[in-house]
Amino acid sequence: MSLLRKKDVSVMMDQKSHSKLARHLSGFDLVLLGIGAIIGTGIFVLTGTGALYAGPALPVAFIISAIVCALAALCYAEFSSMIPVSGSVYTYTYATIGELVAWIIGWCLILEYGLASSAVATGWSGYFQSLLSGFGISLPTALTAAPGAVPGSETFFNLPAFLILMVITLLLSMGIKETKRVNNIMVLVKVAVVVLFIVVGIWYVEPGNYTPFAPFGISGVLQASAIAFFAYLGFDAVTSAAEEVKDPGRNLPIGILGSLAIVTVLYVVVSAIMVGIVPFKQFEGVDSPVSLALKVAGQDWVAGFVDLGAIVGMTTVILVMTFGLVRLLFAMSRDGLLPKIFSDVNEKSHTPVKATWILGTTAGLIAGFVPLGTLAELINIGTLAAFALISIAVVILRKTRPDLKRAFKVPWVPFLPILSVLACIMLMLNLQTFTWIAFFIWTAIGLLVYFGYGRSRSKLQQ
Repeated sequence: MSLLRKKDVSVMMDQKSHSKLARHLSGFDLVLLGIGAIIGTGIFVLTGTGALYAGPALPVAFIISAIVCALAALCYAEFSSMIPVSGSVYTYTYATIGELVAWIIGWCLILEYGLASSAVATGWSGYFQSLLSGFGISLPTALTAAPGAVPGSETFFNLPAFLILMVITLLLSMGIKETKRVNNIMVLVKVAVVVLFIVVGIWYVEPGNYTPFAPFGISGVLQASAIAFFAYLGFDAVTSAAEEVKDPGRNLPIGILGSLAIVTVLYVVVSAIMVGIVPFKQFEGVDSPVSLALKVAGQDWVAGFVDLGAIVGMTTVILVMTFGLVRLLFAMSRDGLLPKIFSDVNEKSHTPVKATWILGTTAGLIAGFVPLGTLAELINIGTLAAFALISIAVVILRKTRPDLKRAFKVPWVPFLPILSVLACIMLMLNLQTFTWIAFFIWTAIGLLVYFGYGRSRSKLQQ
């Protein structure tokens, strides 16, 4: 039963009260942090891929993914308002189900946050090189992509992807106040670019492009939803900032649900306009579908702004995902499950500087050497597993600790959480066999680390 030992909520809150992390984030900051994490590769790159499966029904695929995320988001909002402690689902599971399950879900989140930073950095590199080519600048072929990423080309290392992660790591190590200022500015810029696309593109929609609406049936729409799900990743990273939030009971639910609502509206409108301008088959092999739609509409000048918005948008995603990864390992290290170096807080910047550089450099090397396609689905399955577990945890804690103060409550428990679990399983079943095999291998490695290191050093064990 020691594998299912639970960490008491009062102990978690005591740790929070003695935390050296600085509290500078407001509800507005958290909404922008969530938008910063979500709008990036999903809308600027993966919308074209999703269109090949769903056809003109692409907006429906985004709505399905949004519903799955919204169900999980309600559960996140309840937990974050009740236990405003770093660690996200890892922390919530530790309080409800037990240490081993918390470790497994923390290990899954490492997969989500770490690989998301690397995957988005890879997409960022493509747009950045496209921008450089507009000025007649090109990098040596060997430094433009990971090995094997471009068939027929002798690529060795994705230098731009590595360098952007080093810049992000430097910013994060400076402190949360500096990080939020840069993030807020970049998020406002990329939202303005998305709105510009909507305002310009809506006039060039051809109704005939919406027929047939779902050429590959419901299975095609669900496959597109599994891909589109990647576009929503990141809202849960807001909860990683729990110990750096002013009035977390109020502001964390605002940040989680507010950012998800705004992004959903933007995604659905943008995807509807895209497939209305360009016949969906023309998106095959295109890694900048939003720009393509504007070029087909003859609005090349706006396409340039979209490329800039994509670069800025992906930068904020890398920023928030790396931030979430550092705070996750901070929480796991503080519990004794990982080495102490990950929970050391710098006295000057009030951030885990050592952990930031270790994790940022590791993510940068992965981005440099691993192709984007290999990363994306691995991220999805780890996240869906986390979403399913937090939904289960809400039901458990309602039964075991009804006395806890909840500033926000999920309505219709247990029906909504059960629906959330079923929706996550539905999307997981639409992922490839390779993804499942890789997921089980990753979980097995995590169990080896836990039984070889974490279990005996756990603070609860001591």
